[in-house]
Amino acid sequence: VRPADFAYDLPEASIAQVPLDDRPSARLLVDIGDGIHHQTVYDLPALVGPGDVIVINDTRVLPARLHLTRATGGAVEVLLVERLAGTTTSETWEALVRPSRRITPGTVLQPESGLEVTVGEDLGEGRRLVRLDALDGVPAALDRYGEMPLPPYLSTVLDDPDRYQTVYANRPASAAAPTAGLHLTDYILDACRASGAGIERLELVVGLDTFR
Repeated sequence: VRPADFAYDLPEASIAQVPLDDRPSARLLVDIGDGIHHQTVYDLPALVGPGDVIVINDTRVLPARLHLTRATGGAVEVLLVERLAGTTTSETWEALVRPSRRITPGTVLQPESGLEVTVGEDLGEGRRLVRLDALDGVPAALDRYGEMPLPPYLSTVLDDPDRYQTVYANRPASAAAPTAGLHLTDYILDACRASGAGIERLELVVGLDTFR
C-alpha cells in the first residue's frame, strides 16, 4: 500500500474553513449495506447499538505557532511539533522553523519579554531542535504568545480557538486537531451510550505530517 493509493481530487471550495457552530449538523456519509445515505452527525446515535464501539482521540491542540523576532529584527515563525524533554520552565522541542536556513544554531528568538526560544540543531526539511525558556512556565508562555496552528488546507483564523478543539480534549500535545471529532458533542456521545454503544478514549498526538 502506497500513500498515492489514497490520493484523490478535492476542490478547495469543498473544504470547510471553519467548524460549524452547531457541531452535529455536519454531514455524515453512511454506508451500512443498503446503499449510501447522506445524513448528519445528529443521526449517529440511531446508527449504533450494542456491540459497537466509538473510539475518540482526546488529544488537545497546543497554541504551538509562535511569531518571533531575531535581534536584528527579522521575523521568524516557529511551529512546535513534538516535545522531546524538559521541565516546567525549560523545554526542548522538534519544530518547523521558517526561514530555517538563515538561522544559525544558538540564535535566540523572542516575541516579547517572558519567553526565549533558542534554535539548535538542523534536522533537515525545515525541522530544528529548539529550546523554550520561560520563568513563568512554558505552558503559560505558549498560552500568552502562541497561536492555534491550522493545517495548510485551512485559511480562516478562528476568533474562538476552542472551536478548533474537541469537546473531550484533554492533555495539550498536538499541533493540529483530530478534525473528525470536532462534530461530536456530549449530547451525541451520551445518546450513543444510551443506544448501547461503547465509548473508548485514546490519545493519538497529531504532529508534523499534517503540515507536509
